[in-house]
Amino acid sequence: MSFRPPASPFDPPSLPYLFFQSPLKLLLRSIYYTLRLLRHRHKPPSPAIRIVCISDTHCNSKQIPDGDLLIHAGDLTNAGTPKEIQAQVDWLNSLPHRHKIAIAGNHDTFLDPRSRQHLPIADMSPGYVDWGDIHYLQHSSITLAFPSSGGRSLKFYGAPQIPACGGPEFAFQYARGQDAWSDTIPSDIDVLITHTPPKYHLDLPAALGCEHLLREIWRVKPMLHVFGHVHAGRGQEVVYWDAAQKVYEAGLARRDGFISSAFDIALWTSTVRMVVHGATASIWELVWGGKARSSLLVNASLMYNNTGQLLNEAQVVDI
Repeated sequence: MSFRPPASPFDPPSLPYLFFQSPLKLLLRSIYYTLRLLRHRHKPPSPAIRIVCISDTHCNSKQIPDGDLLIHAGDLTNAGTPKEIQAQVDWLNSLPHRHKIAIAGNHDTFLDPRSRQHLPIADMSPGYVDWGDIHYLQHSSITLAFPSSGGRSLKFYGAPQIPACGGPEFAFQYARGQDAWSDTIPSDIDVLITHTPPKYHLDLPAALGCEHLLREIWRVKPMLHVFGHVHAGRGQEVVYWDAAQKVYEAGLARRDGFISSAFDIALWTSTVRMVVHGATASIWELVWGGKARSSLLVNASLMYNNTGQLLNEAQVVDI
């Protein structure tokens, strides 16, 4: 285990590095995940809608489990040419899922008129993408019906923009720190699909997600939020929209530093308050049967770290 920082912020850091970066933040994260395990996750209705979530396939393909809906949360390709995108779209269209939704990622250059200008002319052919049966969402929404699940329907919204992490050939970028999200997501959606994670959630300790997207999902509180982009953040996380969540995120927003964080009164306060609020909420749910509003966050990256291989499995969610 190395004490050195990862070669890239998109690589997972070692435990010793996290300890020396900020031992109190490491404690805060550990308590947060422990408290989350104690909390009650409500069962989905029966019959449930099975959603298969994938992202970051980067021109590759693999066997995908069946379900009622397939969601691809961006980075279909590497270079983002029409031919690369079409090859991935054709693969997705060959899968048996009744419904399919896709959004773009920063590597899907052709889909953003700004980054498209940086593709060589020879790579622009055929100049369009035939999406077939796939619902492509780009700052747009769609409502889909699921007759086999009790006639239920769900409303989806998809948006591809990410905090800048590359050159002008990367699609849908905005300057890190810029607000590209406030009041952009319809408040009545059930499922949100973005390429970037929200900050502090499945985006590695480097906090590569977007703070403005985080604030927006606090407002909307979707049933399910699917994203990718940070390959090593792959997984699922239940977020409870309560006081414990607020102080956890406030604590992670504090400065790093082995010495400075140890004497950071605000960080200590956040840690203690999170224990109190989290324990109270757990007791309320487990003993008194309370129901806190929550969202399931899913980082659906299939790419394992930055290896170029789809070693991660698809995330299957029943809602």
